Amino acid sequence: MELGRVKAIFCYPVKSMAGKSLDVARMSWHGIEGDRRFAFRRLNDKSGIPWLTASKLPQLLLYKPFRADGNTAEALPMHVRTPAGKEYELRSDQLREEISNLYGGDVELMNLRHGIFDEASISIISLGTMHGIEHETGRELGLRRFRPNVVIETNNAEPFEEDRWVGQTLMFGEGTSRPAVAVTMRDERCVMVNLDPDTAEPDSEVMKAIVRMNGNCAGVYGTVVRPGELRIGQVVTSGRVGPPTA
Repeated sequence: MELGRVKAIFCYPVKSMAGKSLDVARMSWHGIEGDRRFAFRRLNDKSGIPWLTASKLPQLLLYKPFRADGNTAEALPMHVRTPAGKEYELRSDQLREEISNLYGGDVELMNLRHGIFDEASISIISLGTMHGIEHETGRELGLRRFRPNVVIETNNAEPFEEDRWVGQTLMFGEGTSRPAVAVTMRDERCVMVNLDPDTAEPDSEVMKAIVRMNGNCAGVYGTVVRPGELRIGQVVTSGRVGPPTA
């Protein structure tokens, strides 16, 4: 069954820092290549989730990873531009010390080959869901507020249509080797959705609206069941995944 088309693709190389919009992305077994492969770990946190996120340091959203050599073919960044306009190497002591000082505790940069995800390696939201939340709040929020990997413009534009996709497999593009994602669960939102991606200023009405409208869920999580190329404009269908062609 055809659901709609891919409207936007996002990758977030460093967990909780600014993401980048892509026209084409390679979807591997561990999500979009280059997505959340780095994170800052809180050294004083002995829990199983020690990552420093924007829920604890909102200013992280304003740090922008990039490649100084302009090589867009490489997924991983080598530098970070700070909110003040300074540029540091991603692995530099200067960047680590600046973030440690802002947070008020020591951190270190970690690089995990398979990514650092909260629930699953792919997050998906529909344009209809975003527009529905905007209408409820009376605010222009934009896609980056929700930090998705894939945005789908569905045929009926119904808010929270994604909830019905749980347990289904979404396929992107055409042919038997097209990439596919098994939708595993709804995306229960945290306070990060309240943070403006351009200013890091909070607005609690956003999360309150999601709670009222859909039990605090907006979008879905999924896991890659067939890797391949993801591209803006691809048709998105739901159904069963067949074996890839040789």
